[in-house]
Amino acid sequence: MPMSSAADTRSANSHSMSLGAVLTDTARMMRVRFDQRARHLGLTRAQWSVIATLARNEGIKQAALADLMEIEPITLCRQIDRMEEGGWIERRADPTDRRARLPHLTPKAHAVLEQGRALATGIYAEALAGLPSDAEAKLVEMLAHMRANLSDRRAAELPEKMSAEKIAAKA
Repeated sequence: MPMSSAADTRSANSHSMSLGAVLTDTARMMRVRFDQRARHLGLTRAQWSVIATLARNEGIKQAALADLMEIEPITLCRQIDRMEEGGWIERRADPTDRRARLPHLTPKAHAVLEQGRALATGIYAEALAGLPSDAEAKLVEMLAHMRANLSDRRAAELPEKMSAEKIAAKA
């Protein structure tokens, strides 16, 4: 019995390392490809990420945007400062809180949205070339599941859920 347990552990470890290596390499290659192709837009990948996320959540508070992007608020604040200087984002007064200023995309950012989306779509198509459409859908579903499992927001909820489960188990 101990041998099969050790063999199972080795198998799980090699599978995990292989999965990690493949995910890391694929993500890196896609980032490099995007950077190369988006250079003419005058955007970095980090800036594109802010634009794409803000386009889906126009007028969101910066703290909520940072949470949504799962980055530190100070990191996002500095990024938005640079993007405001570059004319990509403007901060407008929050109609419900006169102390707050909400980030909004400028016409310059809106003008590159479709180009950036087309670049990303092309890179996805290149990466997924040769996969049957059902495998592509399953891959996206599995990766989304993994992301949800590892999400900072989900991790923040787990201790509360686990505590509630422990309390219920003791009752």
